[in-house]
Amino acid sequence: MRVIGGEFRSRLLKSPEGLDVRPTPDRLREALFNVLTPVISRETVFVDCYAGAGSVGIEALSRGAARSIFVERSKQAVRVLESNIRSLGLEARARVIHGGVTTYLKSVRGDIVFLDPPYALTEEYQRSLDLLGETPPPLVVMQHSSRQILPETAGALQRYRVLRHGDNSLSFYRSE
Repeated sequence: MRVIGGEFRSRLLKSPEGLDVRPTPDRLREALFNVLTPVISRETVFVDCYAGAGSVGIEALSRGAARSIFVERSKQAVRVLESNIRSLGLEARARVIHGGVTTYLKSVRGDIVFLDPPYALTEEYQRSLDLLGETPPPLVVMQHSSRQILPETAGALQRYRVLRHGDNSLSFYRSE
C-alpha cells in the first residue's frame, strides 16, 4: 500500500496482517481524492473512521489537510497506524483514537468525515450516518459494498453523489 499523491506521494505504508482490516484499494483512494482534493485546505480537519492502517487519513494529510483524526478499534491496526504516522513524521498533525467509532462520532469534529466500516457490520452504516446526521459535518463519505444500498438521507444529511468502482462504492453526503 502506498500514498497516491501529494507531499508523500509513492511512500509505502505498512498494512496489518489478517482479514480484520480491509485497506481502501489504491484506485478507489485515487477516485476519492480526485473529488476531495479541491475542497481540502490547510485548515481542513479530516476524520478517518474505521481507519485501519490510516491510508485514507494519511492521504488527506499528504494532499494538504491541516490535521487528521483516526478512529480504530483493533489494537494491531492502531500499532501499524501509529508506525505509519511516525515513519512520515506526521505526529503533530495526527491524532489516533483507539476505540469504537460510534462511541466517538458525537465528540469528534471535522470538516470531512470518511467512514469505511467492515462490510459484515451492516448496522454500523446506519448507526454512523444517524449519529452524524444529528449534528452534521460539512461532508461525509461512506465506503461500502456496491451491493449495499445506503439511505438517501440520515437526519440532516443528504446523499448527493455515488461513485462505483467494481465491488466498492463511495456515497457522499452533505447537510441540506
